[in-house]
Amino acid sequence: MNLLTNLEQVKGVGPKTAEQLRVAGLQTVGDVLLFLPRRHEDFTGVVPIVSLQPGKVTIKARCEQITTRMVRRGLRLTTAVLADDTGKLNAVWFNQPYRTQQLGGSRDEFYFSGEFEYNYGKYQLTNPSAELAKELPVQAERLLPVYRSIHGLKSQVVRKVLETLRPLISVLPETLPPEIVATEKLMSRSGAIMAMHFPKTLEEVTKARERLAFEELFELLVASQLNKQENAKLKGWPIPFNKGVVKAFVEQLPFALTGAQRRAAWDILQDFEKGVPMNRLLQGDVGSGKTVVAGLAARQAAHAGFQSAIMAPTEILATQHAETLQQLLVPFGVSVGLLTSSVKGAARRELYEQIANGGVDVVVGTHALIQQAVTFHKLGFVVIDEQHRFGVDQRQKLLDKSQHLPHLLAMTATPIPRSLALTVYGELDVSILNEKPANRLPIATKIVSPVSAATIYEQVDHEITKGRQVYVICSLIDDNPDNDIKSVQAEYKRLKNTVFGHRSIGLLHGKMKPSEKDQTMRDFKDKKYDILVSTTVVEVGVDVPNATLMIIENADRFGLSQLHQLRGRVGRSEFQSYCYLMMSTTNKPSERLREIEKSNDGFYLAEVDMELRGPGEIYGKAQHGALNLQIATLADIQLIARAQRAATTFIKNGNDLVQYTQLREQVQYYQRLTTLN
Repeated sequence: MNLLTNLEQVKGVGPKTAEQLRVAGLQTVGDVLLFLPRRHEDFTGVVPIVSLQPGKVTIKARCEQITTRMVRRGLRLTTAVLADDTGKLNAVWFNQPYRTQQLGGSRDEFYFSGEFEYNYGKYQLTNPSAELAKELPVQAERLLPVYRSIHGLKSQVVRKVLETLRPLISVLPETLPPEIVATEKLMSRSGAIMAMHFPKTLEEVTKARERLAFEELFELLVASQLNKQENAKLKGWPIPFNKGVVKAFVEQLPFALTGAQRRAAWDILQDFEKGVPMNRLLQGDVGSGKTVVAGLAARQAAHAGFQSAIMAPTEILATQHAETLQQLLVPFGVSVGLLTSSVKGAARRELYEQIANGGVDVVVGTHALIQQAVTFHKLGFVVIDEQHRFGVDQRQKLLDKSQHLPHLLAMTATPIPRSLALTVYGELDVSILNEKPANRLPIATKIVSPVSAATIYEQVDHEITKGRQVYVICSLIDDNPDNDIKSVQAEYKRLKNTVFGHRSIGLLHGKMKPSEKDQTMRDFKDKKYDILVSTTVVEVGVDVPNATLMIIENADRFGLSQLHQLRGRVGRSEFQSYCYLMMSTTNKPSERLREIEKSNDGFYLAEVDMELRGPGEIYGKAQHGALNLQIATLADIQLIARAQRAATTFIKNGNDLVQYTQLREQVQYYQRLTTLN
């Protein structure tokens, strides 16, 4: 038997079990051995009910009574009475109705592990895990691994298979160079995997997690450094710096560049002069002026005879960029074209021709830019806005439209935590815009209860009377009977027919046709609407300086980074702006939500958000879910720094990946995933 052996050939694994494992993506012995637990339940300190103290506890008890009821839309409450020989206590689960089937009618003993706390006037066990005592391995009352329940796969099934395969774990090959294992004082790989599946102590689990997390980060960082090395060998277009051109552009701006904008622009202009293609990430907080920096670079490129392509994720954002760049560049004779799905027929064919013969210097567009029909005359500079929303293949198609690799500037208005920039974007040089224009006031942000809605609506009316405009943000498009989250359709109708019947209200959401969305945003910008009721489609880039107030409904359901992005749609002028975070309930707001109430710093909030929610939730699962990080967290800056040093030393010493097959395969996978070349 080896790691490639099919699980059906393993003793004790019948057809039914093999099918359960296969559906969960586990087909070979190696798949199961590397299917690591997501957490460990500590059954080493079982306490009788009579001796319980507040905090994390584990008891061994029977379920005497259990019921599930709908408390309100979207919330099912399951309550139970648990008993042992010393007493009884109440347990409660939120949205876990299957507990009734698991525990109801059984006289068996279970291990329950959860938070024993005082709530609603009594002590209770909150959301405890429940493991049937007789199904636990022989070493009962110990640390128990809990595995991800993919398509209903139960942890007991995985544990039984692993017990059979246990002897194989001790002979798993080492995947890291021995000098790195020794220098970093890491557990061996086989020892770490054994400790994850069959732990003896919490300290052992901690050391195992450190080893496996280090390995995951090391693979990712080696890949990004190798990508950077490969990029340095590529041939690009040298674009010479012209002081007069840059000076004239800056002097005609109706505002002064911030220090951060000047530094970022200088980084780009220096990269332009090199013989290798630029690979730079420009990250700026909302309203920090990224488009102006890109415009300055495009002006320099046009003067040297090169075209620029600027790709945005939505038609609204592409149109907005095109309008801004026309204002900035047309006075210097630089032509700007807009290519989106709305450009059709003769106009589209004419634009294709102008792009091909060099009649257009700067082309702004959506995915339409990467279509086969688009041919550039001499593409020297590519800007991809909100680049984490594009796949690697899409970026590659745009970069391929040039004889040499053009200079690449990836832009994002979502501040990226330092740890994420080091790993996922490790092959990129980074410039940061962390300053706002001088005339911008901090946005006054306040968490409010639903019962305060009337007071907030009074302020909305007051702002509109002053000539300002307002956003109301909802997370859903249509009503969902299974929850109580406000939908944009229902809220639009409610506000239009009741509170703000005397005001002009617009509706915007993702199911509308691109042309309809574009027209709605134009109408809002042209002040045809006092209030825009919208989904998060306005999250990125939409610029309406006259909008000074935003209400975000069900704000407690959003992450910090998204709330900050949404809030950034106001506060884009010299007028004082306000953002009200409307809670779903009258419950006390979380500490997480309090963070955005007290801070306007997107970089700080991004760090907090990643610690709480993980990078996949913030930057989209399509790209970051593919990182396959089972153990490592990209919020662990100290471990990343250690892995970064080890990766640098490893590559400096010859990066011999040949003798480490698994390491080589994983590094190559990450290279393909993250490369921008």
